[in-house]
Order: sequence, then C-alpha cells, then structure tokens
Amino acid sequence: MSSHVNIGKMHATHIKKDRTQIAITVITYLLVTVFCLMCILPFWMIIASSFSTEDAIRRSGFTLWPGAENFTTYSYELLFRSPDQMIGAYVVTICLAAAGTLTGLFLVAMTGYALQRRDFPFRNGIMFYIYFTSLFSAGLVPFYLLMVQTLNLRDSYFAILFPLLMSPWLIVLMKNFIKAIPHEITESGKIDGAGDFRIFYQLILPNLKPALATIGLFLALSYWNEWYYSSLFLTSKVEYRPLQYHLYNVINKVASLKNSVAGSNVVITDLPGETLKMATAVVATGPIILLYPFVQKYFVAGLTVGSVKG
Repeated sequence: MSSHVNIGKMHATHIKKDRTQIAITVITYLLVTVFCLMCILPFWMIIASSFSTEDAIRRSGFTLWPGAENFTTYSYELLFRSPDQMIGAYVVTICLAAAGTLTGLFLVAMTGYALQRRDFPFRNGIMFYIYFTSLFSAGLVPFYLLMVQTLNLRDSYFAILFPLLMSPWLIVLMKNFIKAIPHEITESGKIDGAGDFRIFYQLILPNLKPALATIGLFLALSYWNEWYYSSLFLTSKVEYRPLQYHLYNVINKVASLKNSVAGSNVVITDLPGETLKMATAVVATGPIILLYPFVQKYFVAGLTVGSVKG
C-alpha cells in the first residue's frame, strides 16, 4: 500500500515539475518576443518614415505605416540622384572595410599571441604601453600633424585605414582569448621543431574562430561607420568618399538649402528633412546588418571566452 502512495506522490511531483517547466518556458518565450518587438519596431519605424512625405511627419509624427496617400520615394531619389557617387561611396567603404578588417585581424591576432607567450621577455612593458594609450591621448593637433605632415597622407584613403587597424581593447580581448588555449599546444609545436609563425598559423589560429569573428565584426563596423577621419583628411580632390561621409554631406546640403530659402520668396515643395535622415539610416545600416547572421554564432563565444582570464 505504501509503495502505491509513494508512486502517486512521485507522479504528482513529476506533473508539478512539468507544469512549472511549461510555465517558465511560456514566460521566457513571451519575454523574448516582447524584447524582439522592442528591437524590431524602431527599425521598422525608420523604414516606414523614410517612405513618408515630410508633411506627413510634421502632421502625424513617426508612424509604423505611411499610408497610401503619404507614400513617396522622394528621399531615396534625392540620395541616388548621383548614382555614380553613391556607388563609388559604397565601393570605397566596402574596400576599406575588407582591407582594414583582414589587416587588423592579422595584426591584433599576432600582437595578442606575442603578448601571452610566457617566454616573451618584454610582454609586460609592451602591455603597459598599450594600456597607457587607452587612458591618455596626445590630442587632435599632434595626430593631424602626424598624418598630414609626417606621413603625408592627406587626400589618401590610408589616412582612414591606418588609425582604425588596432585598438587597445581589441588587443586585450584577443590576448585573453588566446590565454584560454592550452599552453601545451605551443610546447608540442616547439618539440616538433615548428617555428613561432608556424605554431601561430597552424596550431593557434584554427582555435581563434570565435575571437576572429567577434573582433572582425567590431573592425568592420568601425570602418563602415567611419566619417570623422574622412572629414579631416579627404578634401575635394578625392572623387569618392566613404559612404557615411557622403550621406553626411547630402544631409548638410539639403539642410543648408532649406535654411537659405527660409524667409525668401523661393518655394521648394516638401523638401525632405527628417525623412531624408531616415532614408540615410536605411541606406547606411541595411548592408551591414546582413553581415551579422554569418558571425552571430561566434559572437557570444568570442565575448565570453575572451573575457575570462586564463
């Protein structure tokens, strides 16, 4: 009789656990769904607003659907009025992002590997120097003089490529990630007679896929969103400018035109302002979003493993 009672209690406990698990699962999915909507709706509002008329934005504000009577592609027509300039901006940005990401990954990975080697005698001093530069900066004027006078990189895309190749935080992230790789792998390569570069290329680098994907995404985003160095070093002599700086100039030209005709007798019908900003956000953000799904599975692993001290 007692055995039947115990079986009944176990069955009731099992049912209770199943119900609790189902409730936790449902609540979790609801919270994730709400969070996804909170992330997706602002992007959708940007897209919808980019296809709205400026008058509709002034009257009704930003909405999730422009409506048939307020639908227009005028902002995009204004952005692509000079298609060769837009295509050239895309090409320049893609080339800079590809070259900078690949070169930066190589330099950051090699630096992180050297700084975590136990037999490297100067690693602490070099690491302190790298960390020191993250706390203090010489300022804009010495940096500008270095790029323009010393390196003679004015009106050169290298003035955009070089400053973003490495950063102290990326080096520390890579160094800590490589620390998680067992030191015995390096020792086994030495026993087999492999040199340092061969050990790095054949033994260490294959284990760095999460870190490479994570740091590569950071580098690609920094090059894709770059506009400040372009404004400093690229003048009118350069035919094509990076995408962000090109879009920045378009917005400024339209804003200047609106200000110049304000108070005059010249009438420009529904010249876009806010809708143009939304359209530039779509044009600038859309392509880089497509890159994220390819590195997303490595992204969390690269951040969590690389942030743990080995």
